[in-house]
Amino acid sequence: MRKRDPGAPATPTIQVIERMFSLIDVLASREEAVSLKEISEKTGLHPSTTHRILNDLATGRFVDRPEAGSYRLGMRLLELGNLVKGRLNVRDAALTPMRELHKLIQQPVNLSMRQGDEIVYIERAYSERSGMQVVRAIGGRAPLHLTSVGKLFLAADDAQRVRAYATRTGLAGHTRNSITQLPVLERELARARQYGMARDNEELELGVRCMAAGIYDDQSRLVAGLSISSPADRLDESWLNKLQATANEISSALGHKSSSARAA
Repeated sequence: MRKRDPGAPATPTIQVIERMFSLIDVLASREEAVSLKEISEKTGLHPSTTHRILNDLATGRFVDRPEAGSYRLGMRLLELGNLVKGRLNVRDAALTPMRELHKLIQQPVNLSMRQGDEIVYIERAYSERSGMQVVRAIGGRAPLHLTSVGKLFLAADDAQRVRAYATRTGLAGHTRNSITQLPVLERELARARQYGMARDNEELELGVRCMAAGIYDDQSRLVAGLSISSPADRLDESWLNKLQATANEISSALGHKSSSARAA
């Protein structure tokens, strides 16, 4: 028996399913309906075979026939896609990549989301066997302007919303490094927008520094932030690329496509 090359992409073991996938791929490549002749030519399938499979797919509403002899993707695919999207969970998507990042850097990795004027820590990856660490409690809260992830969320707001936040909260500080003046905060947020990441330089807690990258959904909305917390003298700038790559991996699992991917 011939062994399959483990590096080769997997293919269906049932021929009709493989043909069905190729037909769907052709329909997905075009916004408008595609003629039976063109579908047959692009897939290399005989017109009668193409017609038979497409008719079966139309029965299940996976394919629509807007007019005789032409086909497009059906609403059933949209319904199933929305089901998948609704079941995507940021925490579930993030947990394994977070653990992998922790193995690389040996410092706690935190996942947090915005709730009103605060961020809430919803997951963490750390090891009790490691040395001195800064571990954030799950369920813990902190003001947006004092945290790296919180700054990412503020940076996603427009100037009016940022000013409203400053008015509501008074930009109260926790340490001598805390940002308590709106012009200073606005400059910090401008840097966060420019570089796509944010920092906490002992602003929430003396002796603790953080760096954060955003996690985005399929609509390019910022839904969570991934951060590394460490003793101030141990934060390593080389972690930033690893952090960003992990955040991008989680975003991809949520359906986000980077600007470079969209342009390709």
